[in-house]
Amino acid sequence: MTRYAAFLRGVNLGKRQVKSADLLTAFTAMGFDNVKTLLASGNVLFDADAVDVRAIEKSLALQFGFEIGTVLRSQAHLRDIVGLDPFAGRVEDDDTKLYVTFVDDLDARSLPMPCAVAGDFEVVKLTDSEVFVLTFRNAEGRYGQGMEMIWKHFGKKRLWTSRNWNTVLKAAK
Repeated sequence: MTRYAAFLRGVNLGKRQVKSADLLTAFTAMGFDNVKTLLASGNVLFDADAVDVRAIEKSLALQFGFEIGTVLRSQAHLRDIVGLDPFAGRVEDDDTKLYVTFVDDLDARSLPMPCAVAGDFEVVKLTDSEVFVLTFRNAEGRYGQGMEMIWKHFGKKRLWTSRNWNTVLKAAK
């Protein structure tokens, strides 16, 4: 069996509320083992021999009444990207946050580089399937508002979702 992380796009935003307990029930009903949710932002860890991500999305849409894009990564893959040290040892502090945008179609390198907005964000590394972003606190106390530039590049036709680096570290353990 392989341990997977399912990163669900756009849940617990606005009217798209999904409780962790309901995700546990849904993934267990799909036949996955050792199901666990991670934080309340649409992260599900589970074990499986084989996974059909489109079947997961179809089941979630039936269960919750709206489409939920799902990006899968094996836990081994998450450990590999942690091992890359994409942020070169940098850790979050009061002025910076670290994010990963997971791109489902393995076309993350299509993002034009360099990709940055001074004082807002900087893409520090790309893999085939991830974009690693360092964000900075702005005057209003928000981080990386210009990351929309990255999201617009990948657009609505591609499936992508972003997570805080600390979430990825937890999922990799």
